[in-house]
Amino acid sequence: MVKIRNIELGKFPLLLAPMEDVSDPPFRALCKKYGADLMYTEFISSEGLIRDAAKSVQKMDIYEYERPIGIQIFGYDIESMREATKIIEKTNPDIIDINYGCPVKKVTCKGAGAGMLKDIPKLLKMTEEIVKTTNLPVTVKTRLGWDDNTKFVVSTAEALQDVGVEAVSIHGRTRVQLYKGEADWTLIGEVKNNPRMRIPIFGNGDIDSPQKAVEYKNRYGVDGVMIGRAAIGYPWFFREVRHFIETGELLEQPNISERVQAAKEHLMMSVNWKGESLGIAEMKRHYTNYFKGIAHFKEYRMKLVTSFDLQEILDTLEFVELNADQFSFVEKI
Repeated sequence: MVKIRNIELGKFPLLLAPMEDVSDPPFRALCKKYGADLMYTEFISSEGLIRDAAKSVQKMDIYEYERPIGIQIFGYDIESMREATKIIEKTNPDIIDINYGCPVKKVTCKGAGAGMLKDIPKLLKMTEEIVKTTNLPVTVKTRLGWDDNTKFVVSTAEALQDVGVEAVSIHGRTRVQLYKGEADWTLIGEVKNNPRMRIPIFGNGDIDSPQKAVEYKNRYGVDGVMIGRAAIGYPWFFREVRHFIETGELLEQPNISERVQAAKEHLMMSVNWKGESLGIAEMKRHYTNYFKGIAHFKEYRMKLVTSFDLQEILDTLEFVELNADQFSFVEKI
């Protein structure tokens, strides 16, 4: 049984990665429905929370059905991160997660996210102060290092454990790599197999099939995997990975009707949570994957991603469902 303090996550938990403009409550609801064991919010700016910025505050919205749920924060100023931790604690998440992995330039140029990997002593000091500030378990999401010359994740993970972190998720790329190339899990395996490590270690990066999840589980010995891009517009991925782990068999992919129902559910939750305009706009990145691999679907996909009229989108989805027998799958996801 993998545990973060007293939070039981099962034998091999599947985590939803925190993804900006993706891992919001509507998307998380579907991922939870289809088997995510632990989820994190989109990352939240500590400075934004302190200034009471509306977008930052809204990102703290969490719901009982999501538990266990972690709220993730990022920042470059230690005192601001301490103050943000106090604000977050009042919303009663199960976990506070610190982002030391975001590679986006506007974040790293300020020394936040993966920018902290340039200053490991400050990273450790910041983490220690956050651990002291809260009674909640603190976890960390990070990368192998800033670049190929600074892959210090083995010693950094050990030091994070020493200052009180209770789990570490590691993306198998450096900051310089961004999301290019292939994730290297070798060092993730070294962290996990370090005899001094007692806390759960979760691997992240390129888990794009149930087979790969099991392969990496067996090869690197991680306690669980964190899933990101493979779940966008495809929340069934968690169910499929779990089924393959337990049975060694691949589940059939969802049919047209299941895809339409999930897309409609996601859309309506998105509109209700964000408002119609933003809710519709932020759904567009999901439609391609919801209907991936379907022959002769281009016309309907274009309608979904170009329309800003809610009723028109719902009508398109309804038409697809009613005419499901016109469509066939041309590739296996």
